[in-house]
Amino acid sequence: MTFFKNMIRDEQGATAIEYGLIAALIAVAAITAMGQLGNQLSETFGNVQSELDDANPNNA
Repeated sequence: MTFFKNMIRDEQGATAIEYGLIAALIAVAAITAMGQLGNQLSETFGNVQSELDDANPNNA
């Protein structure tokens, strides 16, 4: 019976779950931010490529 009482009072498992949820939330936020950054970088490099193509008189 003492074992079960100790398990109920033990909060380490709950703390580990909370840290896991926080880590998952941070990971989702980072993935979202990196995806948006990747799209912006792709657009920027596309614009640079377009400008370089326009500036090249030997454009084929």
